[in-house]
Amino acid sequence: MPSSSSSQEASDDIHPGIAAIRTIALVGPASAGKTTLLEALLLQAGAITQAGSVERGSTVSDYDVLERRMQHSLQASLVHMNHGGIRIHAIDTPGAPDFVGQSLPALEAVDTAVVVIDAQNGIELMASRMLEAAGRRGLCRAIVINKIDMPELDLPGLLEQIREAFGRECLPLNLPSGGSGGKVVDCFFNREGSADFSSVEAAHQALVEQVVEVDSDFVDRYLNDGDVDPRELHAPLEQALREGHLIPVCFTSARTGAGIAELLDVIERLLPNPAEGNPPQFLQGEGAEAQPLQARPDPNAHVLAHVFQVHADPYLGKMGILRVHQGTVTRSSQLFVGHARKCFRVGHLFMLQGAKHVEVDQALPGDICAIAKVDEIHYDAVLHDAPEDEHIHLAPLDFPVPVHGLAVTPVRHGDEQRMWEILGRLVDEDPCLKVERAGQTHETLIYGLGELHLRMLLERLRETYKFEVTTQPPRIAYRETISAPAEGHYRHKKQSGGAGQFGEVYLRIEPMERGAGFEFVDAVKGGTIPGQFMPAVEKGVRSALESGVISGNPLVDLRVTVFDGKHHSVDSKEIAFVTAGRRALMAAVREARPLVLEPIVHVEISAPNAAMGDITGDLASRRGQVNGTRSAVPGTMVVQGLAPLAELSSYQTRLNAMTAGQGRYTLVLSHYEPVPPNTQAALTSAYKVREEE
Repeated sequence: MPSSSSSQEASDDIHPGIAAIRTIALVGPASAGKTTLLEALLLQAGAITQAGSVERGSTVSDYDVLERRMQHSLQASLVHMNHGGIRIHAIDTPGAPDFVGQSLPALEAVDTAVVVIDAQNGIELMASRMLEAAGRRGLCRAIVINKIDMPELDLPGLLEQIREAFGRECLPLNLPSGGSGGKVVDCFFNREGSADFSSVEAAHQALVEQVVEVDSDFVDRYLNDGDVDPRELHAPLEQALREGHLIPVCFTSARTGAGIAELLDVIERLLPNPAEGNPPQFLQGEGAEAQPLQARPDPNAHVLAHVFQVHADPYLGKMGILRVHQGTVTRSSQLFVGHARKCFRVGHLFMLQGAKHVEVDQALPGDICAIAKVDEIHYDAVLHDAPEDEHIHLAPLDFPVPVHGLAVTPVRHGDEQRMWEILGRLVDEDPCLKVERAGQTHETLIYGLGELHLRMLLERLRETYKFEVTTQPPRIAYRETISAPAEGHYRHKKQSGGAGQFGEVYLRIEPMERGAGFEFVDAVKGGTIPGQFMPAVEKGVRSALESGVISGNPLVDLRVTVFDGKHHSVDSKEIAFVTAGRRALMAAVREARPLVLEPIVHVEISAPNAAMGDITGDLASRRGQVNGTRSAVPGTMVVQGLAPLAELSSYQTRLNAMTAGQGRYTLVLSHYEPVPPNTQAALTSAYKVREEE
């Protein structure tokens, strides 16, 4: 993490326009009230004259037809507002785990992640995941406890749970005051006041002590004088936020407006501007040779901007939504997209207000804006105006692996190409969607993070693109591996009148640790396989890895060492060694005690206490195991465990039956394990039948 001094030095002479920018992402679980909270902030800031509602489908950020129908955010949405002389860019993100491919990229565009927690439901899985992800990204973090107006709350208990779960650095910046979530009282600038629990004086003292700890001069002053004027603590406060030494906690009720004005003041007065936050994790170069590079929030430097979202706008075409990190982007800028040799001219530059596009003349470091009608633009692209910056990129995000699958077929014969084009656009918009063509079955497979994720993809096909498909039952992303070393050999010899084909390969395979992937080793000596043919051998090996050997699923976690072979001075060609490499690997795998692996998921189930026995028993019957339970809101427990994904197909229907519709669950890929012998036998038998057809 960058030193605090470098960030502070940058802020001393920062451009006034940059000092007046704040960027935040509202993240956290579904139904925590993020969209309603953002609506309340827009109203308080004067950006709208009347607050919309999720139920009526009238909010600024949930503007998509499917979002209004579902009454849930399905994609990250950007708004901006002005308050106290500053411009606030805010991103509303989905809370369902299935749409984390929309939520995680928002962290690449902001300086502060604001985790919103439902005062009734307490700490949920997405709150923990997003707080941890923001910490790994080096973002400043804050927590907002929303819905403090709801009855029968234990806010002191919830605050203590947050501190136990996320660390003692989580301290209240304000406290509820006046009962029933009527208002809040600031604890940073106020030394005393009335609160519904705890005390303003104690909260103020804890905050000041936490902040001054990062600066020895202030520690001395605090020890000598007993207190420090909070207005003098801006620099150490920003340092504490950058270092994760302080995670402020605020209380709000988006429904009644309690704490909304105070939250806006916190954003303005206490959260970092682009020069005060930690700089993004840029890298220059490729692979192991890449070196860290620090972008400077200098409007006069060359441009570095990162595309964190791509959206197919029905009127403006392909739109890239980006954060400017360095330099100034204008409507006349000439920019390159990553490695592209040809630049494009920025014709239109927008700031987004939900569905509305507000055209602007320029975007400074810290601004979040959009560029339309650039076909080459894509997610994770770095836009720059200097050809020498073509190898600059952001450190990649750690996205969950999509493991829920469906086979899709267009209703109308002959629409396969159009279906691939549409699915390609949807994959461009969501890093956690994957489309592939099954080589053996010739099926088009789409993979997502869950049943809801895929259901919304199908809805979007129908709603946005008026395209109908038929689907087959969910496919599980099985894998193949080996459990013992073995050798394989294949000689490819073909003679048909003219020039022939010849290539012979000897190779050895051995298992690697689970999750290690694949390693190819060239150990040929004496030129038995000339060097120009070794890429062809590897191509054949990789082809076999992709299609699998015993069940038609990709091969993983093995090392392949090519140690001998033969060639012919006239007949040896690349295609011959491709075939020989592929067949030699297949022969070796069959002798290496191959295994079929299945995805094991971490499952978290929230349900009424009365249903706990049924849920744990049902999980055990599905080859699952319970790792622990914890209390949530009164009358509700959370079960955490592991289970094979194959056993959880249509699990929500089963859960609804056990909990009278009150249960919820989330899945996250944990690891892969071998399937039971009877399952492996069924999968391999089915694959043999398909091969023979």
